Amino acid sequence: MRFVFIIQGEGRGHLTQAISFAQLIRSQGHELTSVIVGKSKRREIPEFFTREIAAPIQLVDSPNFECDPQQKKIHLGKTIWKNVLRAPLFWKSLNTIHAEIQNTQPDVILNFYDLLGGFYKLIFQPKARFWVIGHQYLISHPDFHFAPHRNLEKFLFKINTKMTAFGADEKLALSFLPQENSCDKVQVVPPLLRKEVKSLISRQEDFYLAYMVNPGYSEEVIHFAKRYPHLQIKAYWDKKDAAEIEYPLPNLSLHLVNDRTFLEDMAACKGLVCTAGFESVCEAMYLGKPVMMIPVAGQYEQACNAMDAEASGAGMASNSFDFGKLENLTQSNSEVRLEVQAWNSTWPRILSELIEKHTIQNQVVENGANSTSPAFG
Repeated sequence: MRFVFIIQGEGRGHLTQAISFAQLIRSQGHELTSVIVGKSKRREIPEFFTREIAAPIQLVDSPNFECDPQQKKIHLGKTIWKNVLRAPLFWKSLNTIHAEIQNTQPDVILNFYDLLGGFYKLIFQPKARFWVIGHQYLISHPDFHFAPHRNLEKFLFKINTKMTAFGADEKLALSFLPQENSCDKVQVVPPLLRKEVKSLISRQEDFYLAYMVNPGYSEEVIHFAKRYPHLQIKAYWDKKDAAEIEYPLPNLSLHLVNDRTFLEDMAACKGLVCTAGFESVCEAMYLGKPVMMIPVAGQYEQACNAMDAEASGAGMASNSFDFGKLENLTQSNSEVRLEVQAWNSTWPRILSELIEKHTIQNQVVENGANSTSPAFG
């Protein structure tokens, strides 16, 4: 089977999920022919992604969030109208995607929650099967945790998720823990964790780890590091033009995102403080590390993620990078860690079943195309 990935380039999560899925399909003899990544002016594509994905990468302009001047809060109104104004640029991106699909002729296009992926399927109607994957597709499940009292944001979140999945043949909903499938069109699947995570040996050294999806949070991290000088903190960000490592305080170091050192620090830390994405929380749960999650202001799905992660036993939500709160947070329940690891081990079987289903569906289509209509005399 030949795959092409379309990936939302915001943050680290979708990129690491893509690396994990690439490892998974290759382990079963399939091929990743090309990768299309939505780029952003606010961040660079990390070097580790280019290295680990091991496939040709095509960068395209894609819809992105617009932040406040402090690079912390998401402005929904500004995000919508700025992306509308960029529609001609996105049309050019769609044509670039189409040229790549025509050139590589994949069996499956897998979309990692990029709007362009959904619109490409809707407008160009490629012959390849169209799969989508992400934690966001769990919103169809009756047990999904929606953040309350934010009805407009909830509505826009649902609409955005629907647009990324126009015409999808498979919707794969990533979930912290196992859940029953609630409808035929959505399959609940485990988190996508790279083999490097699974090979780590968890231990505990005397420091806390932090990850900031937006560099504007650095001021807040520095503020709380000053408040707690007895706590050692290693923080990762993907700020453009930053040095590899910066030392703003004796007890705080700021590191450019690096997959290897970040995972090594994840295995060694006392706990993780991060914005409420999905992937880093899953990695911490797999390693048995307690997590404190700070939803990005104005990003509704992160508020939902934090609630879901709390309910799954990952740790606690917070409205700030207050490392002192983590001191009182006990280690994640060992039973939860074992459940996460067992859940994640089911991916090879799930992929095999998806491929078998795809093959059967293709055979049905081919048999239908080859059948002839009866003659009439």
